[in-house]
Amino acid sequence: MSSLPDSSERPPEIRLSEAFWFWLKLGFISFGGPAGQISIMHQELVERRRWLSERRFLHALNYCMLLPGPEAQQLATYIGWLLHRTRGGLLAGVLFVLPSLFILVALSWVYIAYGNVPLVAGIFYGIKPAVTAIVAQAAWRIGSRALKNSGLLAIALASFVAIFAFDVPFPLIVLGAGLIGYLGGRLSPASFSPGGGHGATAKSFGPALIDDDTPTPPHARFSTARLAMILLVGALLWLLPMGLLTLAFGWEGTLTQMSWFFTKAALLTFGGAYAVLPYVYQGAIGHYGWLTPTQMIDGLALGETTPGPLIMVVAFVAFVGAYVQQVFGADQAFLGGALAAALVTWFTFLPSFLFILAGGPLVESTHGELKFTAPLTAITAAVVGVIVNLAFFFGYHVFWPEGFSGRFDWISALIAAAAAVALFRYKRGVIEVLCVSAALGATVHLLA
Repeated sequence: MSSLPDSSERPPEIRLSEAFWFWLKLGFISFGGPAGQISIMHQELVERRRWLSERRFLHALNYCMLLPGPEAQQLATYIGWLLHRTRGGLLAGVLFVLPSLFILVALSWVYIAYGNVPLVAGIFYGIKPAVTAIVAQAAWRIGSRALKNSGLLAIALASFVAIFAFDVPFPLIVLGAGLIGYLGGRLSPASFSPGGGHGATAKSFGPALIDDDTPTPPHARFSTARLAMILLVGALLWLLPMGLLTLAFGWEGTLTQMSWFFTKAALLTFGGAYAVLPYVYQGAIGHYGWLTPTQMIDGLALGETTPGPLIMVVAFVAFVGAYVQQVFGADQAFLGGALAAALVTWFTFLPSFLFILAGGPLVESTHGELKFTAPLTAITAAVVGVIVNLAFFFGYHVFWPEGFSGRFDWISALIAAAAAVALFRYKRGVIEVLCVSAALGATVHLLA
């Protein structure tokens, strides 16, 4: 890694090899969810290395926030593409995800193979209530930013009632909220204008390699032919593996259905990973039966404790589902689980790469602030209600493990309360809270 540039001079051109080592490092240290990951990229790329200016960074970030999918991974892809063309974008995006995939496959196998060992069981016993508190914090964090008026609050409440009381599918909630936002934006624009966002002003940390006034590089200029080519290649990259899976296992095969299901999930992740988790549990637990509610909670805990996008919890879901259903037989259960995890990762992140490589030139054609559309503002409000429902879902299965007719788990409730105090009152980090909760759970389980 090269030394940091002098603060008064424009940094030299960044070699692809140097970018490779940075993106690889980022893939291993990107803890803390999208907010933490974006913060790391800002500190490293804007403040320290000055690969691009604050304004250009925010411009790219605002575009990524409009898209379905993991915004931090998309931002890394965007910056990599801006610096080193398509290969740079692919490099940055893949390295952001790959370490997490390998780590989660390994942890998923340990979970399945050794989950009943007292120490491991105790660790997960302590983590589950902490995850409930973390999901509640996510609802509060998104809600405090998104629910800026009574109309948006009403949308959030309606979405909560729809999914909690009537089990309305998550895609219908998204479509309904988008329609309300579209109509509301025309009838009452002020009510559906975005409240806040990512910094309206830009700071300067010295001359940047890609500065405010740096001309758009040739590869980032819009071309109809290039757009058509990207869309064609993207369609083939989806159709070919999906076709092969259908030929090999049939449309109703587990691996085929996982690939199709998580393709749909990838297009519904407005508002981050917590927003799509209700859709995942509706399908993976309720419809397909790939895993149990308890396993889903454990998977989210593993996702929180590994680097990379939280949406990588889909790799855990796929691994457990394929492993338990023994898609390749009992002797090759690990192979089936690992292949399923790799497949759903491919189908989950493929749209993100296409959004950046296809839409990047359109974004670079103007350097003005991008605004949230009225439909997206309404969808974000609906997402808050959906995440609150997710917290209720987790809480029910953690505090009443045998159902409401069974006993109430007071110890889990106390751990959840302590985790909530640490998160809300003392602003402790997610990893720290999970580690302490795991230690408490292991202690209680071993002493019981």
